[in-house]
Amino acid sequence: MEPNIYRTHNCGELRISDVGKEVKVAGFVETIRDLGGLVFLDIRDMYGITQVVTSGVTDAVDFASHIPIESTVTVSGTVRKRDEETYNPKIPTGEVEIVISDIKVLGKRTKNLPFEVNADQDVREDLRLQYRFLDLRGKKLQDNLKLRAEVLQYLRSQMIEQGFLEVQTPILTSSSPEGARDYLVPSRVHPGKFYALPQAPQQFKQLLMVSGIDKYFQIAPCFRDEDARADRAPGEFYQLDMEMAYATQEDVFSVIEPVVYNTFTKFSNKKVAAYPFPRIPYKEAMLKYGCDKPDLRNPLIIIDLSEFFNKCTFKPFQNTTVRAIKIHGRQSKGFHEKMLAFAQGIGMGGLGYLEVQEDMSYKGPIDKFIPDELKTELKDLAGLEVDDTIFFIADTEKKATEYACQIRTELAKRLDLIDDSLYQFCWITDFPMYELDERGELAFCHNPFSMPSGGLEALETMNPLDITADQYDIVCNGIELSSGAVRNHDPKIMEKAFEIVGYGKDVIEEKFAALYNAFQFGAPPHAGIAPGIDRMIMLLTESDTIRDVIAFPMNSKAQDLMMGAPGNVTPEQLQDVHIKLDLPRDSFTNRISKE
Repeated sequence: MEPNIYRTHNCGELRISDVGKEVKVAGFVETIRDLGGLVFLDIRDMYGITQVVTSGVTDAVDFASHIPIESTVTVSGTVRKRDEETYNPKIPTGEVEIVISDIKVLGKRTKNLPFEVNADQDVREDLRLQYRFLDLRGKKLQDNLKLRAEVLQYLRSQMIEQGFLEVQTPILTSSSPEGARDYLVPSRVHPGKFYALPQAPQQFKQLLMVSGIDKYFQIAPCFRDEDARADRAPGEFYQLDMEMAYATQEDVFSVIEPVVYNTFTKFSNKKVAAYPFPRIPYKEAMLKYGCDKPDLRNPLIIIDLSEFFNKCTFKPFQNTTVRAIKIHGRQSKGFHEKMLAFAQGIGMGGLGYLEVQEDMSYKGPIDKFIPDELKTELKDLAGLEVDDTIFFIADTEKKATEYACQIRTELAKRLDLIDDSLYQFCWITDFPMYELDERGELAFCHNPFSMPSGGLEALETMNPLDITADQYDIVCNGIELSSGAVRNHDPKIMEKAFEIVGYGKDVIEEKFAALYNAFQFGAPPHAGIAPGIDRMIMLLTESDTIRDVIAFPMNSKAQDLMMGAPGNVTPEQLQDVHIKLDLPRDSFTNRISKE
């Protein structure tokens, strides 16, 4: 094979043992230092940095000193040992340098840089995303992408070792009511009809189970038209999607727990709590933590004191939901003022509290409203001890739950109770099968393909809001990594489950035609889950935003500022797919003028 004409070594490779060798390196010019007669350049690639230096030849000095920063070059020369006082211990190549015999510019930078690459400076995110190809030259993002690649390879190897078969499922599919908005793709050959990008490979992986594929997985792209959050990218994201035939919830747990534990242990220096992970029923999680994705590193627990305060004389706490959180230690007046300001900032009317004195009496704004004969009962209900402080949250059940969750988190932050050196996982189980939507109508709470606990009998005999489903989420440090479920593989149970939320058999046959039809031919019981890869990498890299672990992310408004997407298309393209835009005249005129 012919030798590479641009480099013999990468920029992170040369060591003392290479002194005296004739070598070539290629990369970006990161810095230039002209010392008058000698010019030092740092050449960077994704493997590291190598210092190169000119000889005393005037032409070479002048040429090297005028190369624009961030241009790409190839450098030929001899490796030599640096003087000891010039060693750079911060980089692996810091003991050597290359004396330049020849340097060529391969790609010259001809525009001003919008920001410095690899500099520790605040850069507007829209600018970073517009010039993402420059941002990706930085070490931080490159390290994130390297880690992502290693994690993906490791996840694949673990699934294959457990006997799972990797299968790719379609990107163009049919629209189905699975929760989020679909991204639609118009068909050219079928006027008026549309494909949809899959929100998840849900139906396909279940069809693979019906096909006799015993254990399936893939690194699956998912597409949902959802608003962005710090831990959710708009547009597309990736999952470790898996499904197992003849499987129960316990079988899924036994597969995924070691995969997740091993991955976090291998790619982080933090402690990882051992599996089996704690299992918390949904109702218990909502009461004790105020949410269904609790951060178990936070030791604070929420308790319900609604019945207790119905026996007291404090009217704002009567006939409502009262939640309480106990902390150990009496706090300063300033602490209470700041907590009150936080509570009011999230919409609460106030934040009551009591402090436990040395004689087990109470001190605080609502002490006088608690009858003496009930004070021991409060101590027992809340497990109060000397120097404890207990905070009270009162509102409707929904709002009290939400507020208590936020107060619990804020207290833990202010008291420094969260162990940042730990990854703590848990399972949330027994989700409600149904919930009331914004209109007060029954809707699926989670995945509509889940098996209701108790099967057909539960659907026919129980209040829908009391039915739980064989659904489960895996949570890490307060972030939901994944949802999964034992699937509903029985057509009769499927018909009844959808009937409860107002969908007749005709709707199932239209919206879930392939799956419903397949189940008529005999389907094995099956279950699965799909941990979110982007969120896993976000946790492993301790990134503040999920966009830092995705090569080319959209911004919070679902725009690709680098590629200009979404963008305009020509009238001819619209005509090909039989679409006519119904836009205000000014918008249409502006669009045509731009074209």
